[in-house]
Amino acid sequence: MDEALKRQWLMAGQDQRISEVVKREQARLRNFIRRRVPDPRDAEDVLQDVFYKLVEANRLLMPIDHVTAWLFRVARNRITDLFRKKKPESFSDIAVADEDGELLQLEDLLPSPDAGPEALYARNVLLDELALALEELPEEQREVFVAHELEGRSFKEIAAETGVSVNTLLSRKRYAVRRLRERLQRIYDEFTDT
Repeated sequence: MDEALKRQWLMAGQDQRISEVVKREQARLRNFIRRRVPDPRDAEDVLQDVFYKLVEANRLLMPIDHVTAWLFRVARNRITDLFRKKKPESFSDIAVADEDGELLQLEDLLPSPDAGPEALYARNVLLDELALALEELPEEQREVFVAHELEGRSFKEIAAETGVSVNTLLSRKRYAVRRLRERLQRIYDEFTDT
């Protein structure tokens, strides 16, 4: 019976240390993950997985010298795993709202692939150029543009999730829109001149 009590006492001590680490590191780790993972649900899953790995490592009595560095390394690995297994969202899966609030697929805004070879070519060029233009944006600008314009989230909501002020988000989006306009103007001019 003494062995069982000793084991229970050790586990209680481990639980206390884990709780302290979670309280101390949770906010920083959540912000770190959210800056890299656009979907808040995925970010929360990664966070929970990181803390699960911490509990698992403690239960297996794995020595962890620098807990904070270890947590961030595990978070980076989980984020990498998430992006490896996640199918990239294609532009044809994205919906945007029109003036009446009706959701339109990006497909509805592009030339129809059935309208002939010229329309199909124009459609493919536009999709490729849009994808490239978004990828060329600095990460912070791309994230706010995608969250606001493509996912339809409010600046207030984005600010609450990221911890970045609404004014900063507005500024980042303004720069993103400016860069996208400049980048896509050439393509627009080509299609309107013909």
